[in-house]
Amino acid sequence: MQTTIIRPSTTASTRSELPARRARGIRTALVAAVGAAALALTGCASTEPIELGADTVVVDVRTPAEYAAGHLDGAVNLDLTSGQLAAEIPALDAEGEYVVYCKSGNRSAQATALMEGAGLDVTDAGSMQQAADATGLPIVQ
Repeated sequence: MQTTIIRPSTTASTRSELPARRARGIRTALVAAVGAAALALTGCASTEPIELGADTVVVDVRTPAEYAAGHLDGAVNLDLTSGQLAAEIPALDAEGEYVVYCKSGNRSAQATALMEGAGLDVTDAGSMQQAADATGLPIVQ
């Protein structure tokens, strides 16, 4: 008994379509990756208005240079990447309320997790612009 393998014929037009199909597949994968990255960068930022109480502390977790270039009015600068925030957490009022922001929402999400882990009441406001929009605080230099 002889087995016959039948292969579809590959024509010139089919071969020329392969690069276009690959390009579409790569484009689709890139769009999905960019979308996922954009969602990740927003962290857990609140999109709802944030009510600030009289004792609410607004914390900017960016670098001192970023803070000096512009920050929310009244915000305290506790740099996350230098370890300043982690060092200051034990001195923060355990009964206080905190609103945290950064440049894009990535560091604020990390800072929020760190502060929540210490038992603090904290809201992640995301990026500086998101925080300004949510709190109504102006950006000052």
